[in-house]
Amino acid sequence: MEHHLSPATLTELRRPRPYPAVSVLTPTHRREPDNAQDPVRLRNVLAEARKQLESDPAVTRERRRDVAGQLEQALAEVDLSHAEDGLAIFAAPGEHQVWSLARTVPERVVLSDTFLTRNLVAAQAAESPFWVLTVSADRISLWSGGGGHVVEAGMAGFPLTRSLEAPDVEREERIGDVPSTFRDEETRRFLRDADTGLAGVLRSAPRPVYVTGEQAALALLGEAGTVTKDAVHVPHGGIGHAGAEAVWQAIRPLVTAEDLRNIDTVTTELETARGRREFAAGVDEVWQNATAGRVRLLAVEENYRVTVRDDGGDHLVPAGSDDLDARDDIVDEIVEQCLDTGAEVRFVPDGTLADAEGIAGVLRY
Repeated sequence: MEHHLSPATLTELRRPRPYPAVSVLTPTHRREPDNAQDPVRLRNVLAEARKQLESDPAVTRERRRDVAGQLEQALAEVDLSHAEDGLAIFAAPGEHQVWSLARTVPERVVLSDTFLTRNLVAAQAAESPFWVLTVSADRISLWSGGGGHVVEAGMAGFPLTRSLEAPDVEREERIGDVPSTFRDEETRRFLRDADTGLAGVLRSAPRPVYVTGEQAALALLGEAGTVTKDAVHVPHGGIGHAGAEAVWQAIRPLVTAEDLRNIDTVTTELETARGRREFAAGVDEVWQNATAGRVRLLAVEENYRVTVRDDGGDHLVPAGSDDLDARDDIVDEIVEQCLDTGAEVRFVPDGTLADAEGIAGVLRY
């Protein structure tokens, strides 16, 4: 299952497909007893997708067979033992993808000529994604982080590995207080290669960066690196070959502190905007401004969701989940619209925006 959504990946997902491009969304659960329902729910929503394929006269027999086969392959790739809060399955002639999301999604099946990406985009934004580079003398790994966990990212040549000769590994000699392992030119080149690889990743997917490893390695990166020089350095020995949980625990205190600073920054900006009358609050008002491209900063409470109906007028109308014309992912639509128009999107803890009904924006004008 996929976790990392880069701008390039999103562009690829949004391109038109031969009809039908099938999007299947279903909520999932991380823990018992709620996760017991996930396998049945997944089978049911996939059965609904196959039913829609069968009943759609615009779908030829050949394409119906192709896409149904892609859905079966996607189902085989789903690992519900590592489920998060939502699942998105995309299938079209000749291709399929499975995405695990750290944000709940409405259960739905959509047949179109493009995949339904708004929930994917919103889930990625809600995770406040960051990169982690774990550094040792013989292995440098890249991790994609967000939503309280990290996942190793096998991209841009990472992980970088090299063999250390036995005498170098066992040698106790030190030059000053820096191990000689981190003073030889070969190691410098190894670290510079990692810095170059990370620079390429940041060009296509800019995020905050944490670098963790031996103090000696971090010191050398500070001398020879470019993007790694400006990252947040987290001294931590023995992390180069560690698993995801150990990496997350090493950087967790700094990520938590940064999240708290970001919340303070957002609330301050909202108060300032309110005083300047550059402020929007509530889903209807924010939706109108987002549609017009006026939102510069969008703030959303983490679990805020609201079901509405768009009657084609100037305002959204509250609706029930059983309303056939309901849009139960309007918040995710707003998030995607704001990101598409260059706005910054921040998710904040529930209750932070109580006086704004869970969603607010700082306007450009």
